[in-house]
Amino acid sequence: MRPVAARPPLPALLALLWALLPGPGGAQTSVHPKAVTIPRGGSVVVNCSTSCDQHKLLGLETVLNKKEVASGSNWETYELSSVQEDTTPFCYSTCDNNEQSQATVSLTVYWLPERVELAPLPHWQPVGKNLTLRCQVAGGAPRTNLSVMLLQGEKLLSPPQPAGGTPVAEVTATVLARRGDHGTNFSCRTELDLRPQGLGLFQNSSVPRQLRTFVLPELRPHLATPKILEVGTRGSVTCTMDGLFPVSEAQVHLALEDQKLEPTIHYSKDSLLATARVEASPGQEGLHPLTCAVSLGNQSRRTREDVTIYSFPAPNLTLSESEVPEGTKVSVECKARAGAAVTLSWDPDGSPLPKAETTLNATAEDDGREFLCSATLMVAGEELHKHKTQKLSVLHGPRLDQETCPGNWTWEENTPQTLRCQALGNPTPMLACHREGDRALLPIGDLRPVTRDISGTYVCRATSSRGAVTHEVVVNVIHRPSNLATILVVAGFIVGIVCTAGLVAYLYNRQRKIRKYKLQKAREQAALKLNTPP
Repeated sequence: MRPVAARPPLPALLALLWALLPGPGGAQTSVHPKAVTIPRGGSVVVNCSTSCDQHKLLGLETVLNKKEVASGSNWETYELSSVQEDTTPFCYSTCDNNEQSQATVSLTVYWLPERVELAPLPHWQPVGKNLTLRCQVAGGAPRTNLSVMLLQGEKLLSPPQPAGGTPVAEVTATVLARRGDHGTNFSCRTELDLRPQGLGLFQNSSVPRQLRTFVLPELRPHLATPKILEVGTRGSVTCTMDGLFPVSEAQVHLALEDQKLEPTIHYSKDSLLATARVEASPGQEGLHPLTCAVSLGNQSRRTREDVTIYSFPAPNLTLSESEVPEGTKVSVECKARAGAAVTLSWDPDGSPLPKAETTLNATAEDDGREFLCSATLMVAGEELHKHKTQKLSVLHGPRLDQETCPGNWTWEENTPQTLRCQALGNPTPMLACHREGDRALLPIGDLRPVTRDISGTYVCRATSSRGAVTHEVVVNVIHRPSNLATILVVAGFIVGIVCTAGLVAYLYNRQRKIRKYKLQKAREQAALKLNTPP
């Protein structure tokens, strides 16, 4: 902003000069104005006059560009242009009597600073630490009228300070960084106060700079991770930290050694929770560091946990034959990977060994037997277990006995019952039960209700490719006489009693009414006789 001095009209200027000319007396040189403040590069009109009636010389001495714009018998007016700095031109005159005199004019040039700059702020400023603000001001005049101030938003941080006489003035202020300062703007402002000269107050401001404050506690993040991880599996990792500000600016880096993980981060007030999945791949067996680093501002906090990756396949369980006829010798072997110990369910009290084995002569009781091979491995102080099972199928003939098919059933008629009869064997035998005589089939299963027509003796026969067996089953159904006739007799008796009682009551009541009627008639006849004259 550069105000330009207005040039006064020439007739008015001449009238002013005439009024200022001294009267008769000693020679004197005058100048108007005696002092003026103009913008740098501006122009000004200066009038020189003398009190001599006759003069030899009258002029203006200056290093500036000048141009005479008007003159009279004892005055001259000049225009001085392109004034770049403070200077003091002077008017001079020499009268005919060689008397000399001069008068100076003070030209003060004003201009706004060429550079008002607030030094860059730290990218991040820790809360609770002092921050020094620096403002540099280059140029500007007059310096005696130039002051510098630092602001936070529109709040003045310190009283205005004079720019001083150095080419580049530096003003500083120290503030304590707070949470509430995060995101606020700081700036530097200059004020060139020319109001005493009637020109006004000129301000110039730097580009504002935004402050970002942060809080990162000294405590390390809390890292939760599996201590051991099996090859081919995935584990969950969580990293948490409290007391962060601004928490949304915090960054989390999770890594298993050199393998970067991709966390999902959840923010809540001043806390964060980062979760990720870590996968153990073949060839990674061994101890590996898992790290979590939380970065905020220009600082970082890191924590580490060790993860042991291991490989532990299930043990090998081998039967010499998985399906054998009854009486066959079967070998059983249980083995595990190097470093693991195994036990067989056949010998649960045996000590764990790198390999366990046994043999047996297969019997019908061994059909469907499940062998369990258990392996144990110590990893990072933890005892791990893996198991493998295998069934033995023993081929044997059919079996029917009291346990699987009871031989005697006795029930009351019309009661719900269940008849069980099952033949055992490998392969599974076919079972058929027929009643002696009519060859009726035995109703196996739920009987709802039992009826007397299933009574009888049945012969059950179980057959398979391994042979056949028979078994006798007797079913007795107890029949009890019906109570319907008794119920009818009792009901008839009760009805008879009720009817008899009713008849007696009716006859009694009828006789009572007849007696009452006869008595009434007798009373009427007696009264009639008493009232008849003889």
